[in-house]
Amino acid sequence: MKKILILGMALLFGFVVYMGATPAETHAKTTFITIGTGGITGVYYPTGGAIARTVNKKRKEYGIRCTVESTGGSVFNVNAVMSGDLQFGVVQSDRQFQAINGLAEWKDKGPQKDLRAVFSVHPESITLVAAVDAGIKDITDLKGKKVNIGNPGSGQRQNSIDALAAVGIDYKKDMQAEGIKASESAGLLQDGRIDAFFYTVGHPNGSIKEATSGKRKVRFASITGVDKLLAKYPYYAKAKIPASLYPSAENKADVDTFGVKATFVTSAKVPDNVVYAVTKEVFENFEAFKKLHPAYQVLTKKGMLEGLSAPIHPGAMKYYKEAGLK
Repeated sequence: MKKILILGMALLFGFVVYMGATPAETHAKTTFITIGTGGITGVYYPTGGAIARTVNKKRKEYGIRCTVESTGGSVFNVNAVMSGDLQFGVVQSDRQFQAINGLAEWKDKGPQKDLRAVFSVHPESITLVAAVDAGIKDITDLKGKKVNIGNPGSGQRQNSIDALAAVGIDYKKDMQAEGIKASESAGLLQDGRIDAFFYTVGHPNGSIKEATSGKRKVRFASITGVDKLLAKYPYYAKAKIPASLYPSAENKADVDTFGVKATFVTSAKVPDNVVYAVTKEVFENFEAFKKLHPAYQVLTKKGMLEGLSAPIHPGAMKYYKEAGLK
């Protein structure tokens, strides 16, 4: 009987070693976390992927396994984080402001009091891409046109509506507004099914490169009325779209617009140690992180604590104090 027991233990140990773990590790609890992002052609998806890869390099140390999910965008991510379906989400800074203050999509639900900020990432420009043959050079030229303003649940949809309202255009009456995901816009524009589309995104962007590289000639239309927007909404800032990033577009000079920041959020219910680990790994590997996407080149550690409306999660704050950032 004793020999059988010893043989059984030996076989179990061999199986565990074969699977790449020690006996102690088989009993260790792994915490699974998921990051909600956006469409796979935008910057949110690779942003989530970059964070996940950075954290997963230390999965044995922290006992955390991070995955990424492509979602409908900011509004979806806030709601999913609040419900516990996601542990983290990439969210536009304006949507973070609206959620914590119970505005826009959260007007009926009220302030999302458990929403917590972790850090901000890249700047995002409200980008208006238009077909040259549609005669659109400025946002004011969109009257009577067929324009994709973004799918419901995306942050860019409200940005589009705000930009249009600032120049006196009612998207319900003055134009034919489409509510399609931004990732599908390039194909629709090239096929002649829309005249223009809005996309709130970090640059350079793959989908916009696709739009500007097709047979149908494309330009970035300027967005006027920005000063009016800045006076009304504290989360917007002036921005420019670098023409040099899209050599196939008709534009030769940078294009004026406005923008927001992509922010990384979580819930007050997510444990401090988990948020601490995620925050620490991103900031401790800051230079490597910056190289993961061209949109991150402008990042600074101090800048990653700007554009946050919700309270900073205690786990993140613990790291910031240790690092002298707060």
